[in-house]
Amino acid sequence: MSISLRTLALAPLLAASLVAAPAAADTLVDNVQGMSIDRDGRITRFTGIWIDDDGRVKQLLQRKDKKPRTDFGVDGKGAVVIPGLIDSHLHVMGIGFAALTLDLSDTTSLAEAQAKIRAYAAQYPDRKWIVGRGWNQETWNLGRFPTAAELDAAESGRPVLLTRVDGHAVWANGAALRAAGVTAQTADPAGGRIERLAGSRAPAGVLVDNAAELVQRAVPAPRPDDYDLALAKAQEMLLARGITAAADMGTSIQDWQSFRRAGDGKWLRMRIMSYAGGVEAMELIAGPGPTPWLYDDKLAMVGVKLFLDGALGSRGAWLKAPYADDPRNTGLPLTTTTQLRNLMSRAALDKFQVAIHAIGDAANADALFAIEELAATYKGDRRWRIEHAQIVAPGDIPRFGANGVIASMQPVHQISDRVMAEARLGPGRLTGAYAWRSLSAAGAPLAFGSDAPVEAPDPFAGLAAAISRTGPDGQPFGGWMPGEIVPRETALAAYTAGGAYASFGETRFGQLKPGLRADFVMVDRDPMLATPADLRQTRVLQTWVGGERVFNAGAPADSPPAAPSR
Repeated sequence: MSISLRTLALAPLLAASLVAAPAAADTLVDNVQGMSIDRDGRITRFTGIWIDDDGRVKQLLQRKDKKPRTDFGVDGKGAVVIPGLIDSHLHVMGIGFAALTLDLSDTTSLAEAQAKIRAYAAQYPDRKWIVGRGWNQETWNLGRFPTAAELDAAESGRPVLLTRVDGHAVWANGAALRAAGVTAQTADPAGGRIERLAGSRAPAGVLVDNAAELVQRAVPAPRPDDYDLALAKAQEMLLARGITAAADMGTSIQDWQSFRRAGDGKWLRMRIMSYAGGVEAMELIAGPGPTPWLYDDKLAMVGVKLFLDGALGSRGAWLKAPYADDPRNTGLPLTTTTQLRNLMSRAALDKFQVAIHAIGDAANADALFAIEELAATYKGDRRWRIEHAQIVAPGDIPRFGANGVIASMQPVHQISDRVMAEARLGPGRLTGAYAWRSLSAAGAPLAFGSDAPVEAPDPFAGLAAAISRTGPDGQPFGGWMPGEIVPRETALAAYTAGGAYASFGETRFGQLKPGLRADFVMVDRDPMLATPADLRQTRVLQTWVGGERVFNAGAPADSPPAAPSR
């Protein structure tokens, strides 16, 4: 980013976030239709929550129970209360920066994207680089990657670098390629691919996976205040969605320092379970082992994220057989089998949790082999994680349960990817695709998330997808591969108690029960009863973290609880 985001006039956003929320106090939230759920899908109903001075649940009350005398009382007015929602795989800074820069995720054609780029460039004439994300050649029905020449048609005077929706490819214009020194003589890096113009080695404009770094390193880095603004924006968006905790996948030292500044400044209002972006960042940030939980359990570095392959959309997912729509390509393994095991061993040696990005069936198989090998050496409660687990060979599914491997999955990906996955794999290889129910039945703990900003951080859209395997249009009728639909209880548990367990947080939050942090959401409908279409329309009324109200629809986030109950 070539220019400080201060120029976006977003200082009021950060200023609002810096206002400390009222300190937790002995509080009764009453007159609600409350539910909590454990990892096994068992539901506990209640009508009131008694919160102690430390922001923990003191007691769940039934209508017949005598009301305690508390410092504050809140009338829930019959709202449905569910545990705070946990997104088990997203990118906090990615969400914030995406909201503050050029966003192409709503474009449906190349021409529409070009028009939006042209308008954005005209709006910010002083920026030396134009950066953004969200393009998707599949949504555009382009049938190929876009080119540098097509980006030059929208803006050629300044470098432009735009990240694909899945984060696994970038689209650069001619000025960006020249600024980065990427030419016909530039070799493809290990684990990456430079798309070339037909009949030559000249770069076409798209760089996949590790090749993206060739241009990304030429972009001036954001400044610390840019990171803080991005964090403030992301936090505002997530709390408004009812997300009280999130696993940040790929935390950098710059990200971590912003998280710490927010905690020190008392404007960190949600919980972040941090997974370092590689072993080097893990060592730099946390040192000899996972950090303690900081700021009343709002921040901890618990593990490390390792990349094994790319994504289906850019044909970088590592497959056992060639792509049906690209017979010469099986994807891009980003690490060798030896490298992966060495990195996993280095992290496990110091008791960091290992989360492996694996999308293709070959990548998932190799990740499982690596886990099986290392589990024999690194005993104890390791909670190995595979992130995405999108395409798994049916014979490999039982291997998840054998070592209790957490399947950290994103239900909305199935909705977005369905048509593209059919094209990439062909109909005969779809068994084991987005196989939530099969993995759960095999004994794999499920943790659901969004991968935002790849998808919108909307847990209710995720719940609707998980229980129906249909999109917002209700298609396909009956659900895509409906045998993989999960029960409502399983889906809600994967967004709450399962998410806490997946990041070693289950003794602190994830359920509403005495002794745990009082993280909960008031919504306008019961997720156990709403249709998938109704679930997608769920309105978050209030969000509470640690017994403090941090989002109140139609009111400032820092407004104190209602009048005392006595």
